[in-house]
Amino acid sequence: MRTIRRIAGQSKGRSSGTVVGGFAWAVATSEIETDDFYQQTVSTLQKIDRILAEMDTDKSRAVTATVYITDITHKDDMDRAWCEWVGDNPDNWPQRACVQTGLHATDLVEVVVMAAL
Repeated sequence: MRTIRRIAGQSKGRSSGTVVGGFAWAVATSEIETDDFYQQTVSTLQKIDRILAEMDTDKSRAVTATVYITDITHKDDMDRAWCEWVGDNPDNWPQRACVQTGLHATDLVEVVVMAAL
């Protein structure tokens, strides 16, 4: 049986990171309250970086990502932050989807990343 390692999330019953079978999953929302989609995305991706590092991997090892946003008309703002985060090397670009959905309270963006170890 494989060992599953979990990193506690901010809310009871949820992990912010999980490692099993050579892969790590991270989920994050912004640590700042603002109505600026770009700033929330930057903050969220910084948090993803910290979670991935805690699991001994990084964004260059990301395989897939799903970005949830509350208003698809702000996708360009999210994309700007995303492209700054992933950088210019296409070898480091994960497969990514963007989905409009409702999120909790002041959260505008939530990101889920799966990365190889």
